[in-house]
Amino acid sequence: MSRAAPAPGPLRVVQWTTGNVARQTVRAVLARPDLRLVGAFAHSDAKDGRDVAELCGLPEPTGILATGDAEALLALQPDCVVYTPLHPDVDELTAILGRGVNVVTSSEFLTGSGLDPVDLAAIERAAGTGGASLFGSGMNPGFAQLLAAVGAGISIGVRHVRLTESVDVSLFAGDANMDDLGWGRPEGDPTHPADVERATAVFAEGVEVLARLLGLGSSELRCTVEFAVAEKDLDLPGRPIASGTVAGIDVRWEALVDGRPRIESHQRWVMTRSLRPAWTVEHGYVVDIAGDPNIRLKLDIWPDVDDLAALTLEDIHAIGMRITGVPLVNAIPSVCAAAPGIRTYADLPTVSTRITPWSPA
Repeated sequence: MSRAAPAPGPLRVVQWTTGNVARQTVRAVLARPDLRLVGAFAHSDAKDGRDVAELCGLPEPTGILATGDAEALLALQPDCVVYTPLHPDVDELTAILGRGVNVVTSSEFLTGSGLDPVDLAAIERAAGTGGASLFGSGMNPGFAQLLAAVGAGISIGVRHVRLTESVDVSLFAGDANMDDLGWGRPEGDPTHPADVERATAVFAEGVEVLARLLGLGSSELRCTVEFAVAEKDLDLPGRPIASGTVAGIDVRWEALVDGRPRIESHQRWVMTRSLRPAWTVEHGYVVDIAGDPNIRLKLDIWPDVDDLAALTLEDIHAIGMRITGVPLVNAIPSVCAAAPGIRTYADLPTVSTRITPWSPA
């Protein structure tokens, strides 16, 4: 089935689920004149019939009411769904794609290689049937891989590219996406590394995306996991961690060619600075490129406020959700114009934001 051409005017967008990431994607959709929010899906009966503005913390009503009726939303003939549950639901995705609706998602999906092969085949079949595209991103994995590839673009003879996310994640301790990592497990648990490898499989997909961006052919994936333990009890919201248990996790996903690492995605997450062994934390994203010339990029992120002391935990958490969700929204026009199927940054033109009119503070 061939893709129908979008109708003239702004692309029609449906927000699928109204959780933390949606609070930022809805705001980003409303800020772009080339996009129009036409509907929102909510799993919860308690959210049914409520204005998206109320659910997403916006000051002014949007006139868009959330609904649990998926069929009614697809009948609106949206050009794209912004799909933001924590994990992908294959039945939902195939239903959306099969109706010819493009999808951008933050739900731990980039290439789909981490899915059961039967589920991946179903998604690919639905995209082909509907003539629709599926694109996954976030900050990391996702936009950070694009950053690394762009950084490598001024070097020749590139031998190795390392992307490091090095962050104190204690402010996000209670988030559901931390549940499977095993924070607070006993030191030396022999099953813990394999559990972390499974929980971080989407970062292997990030390595695959960066390999495609850099033109790397067939490679072998390898995961290495190390741990650090807390030197004192940590009373963290939603996730207390006892002294002597895991409070630091270091995960490296690598693409190897002929046994040599060529691309590395390195995640170092800590819940405290009081760790054994002591680890250095960069508080941001660092790209190291071995080539001619060698390159180092550092991406720092800070709030758009005058008084940092006035920041609340909610403000800081919102920034994390914003850098997760906004890359999806900014990719919508390119995804809608892309060939049907699973698409990554390697398939799209450079994805960025739209500059807004300047106004004095």
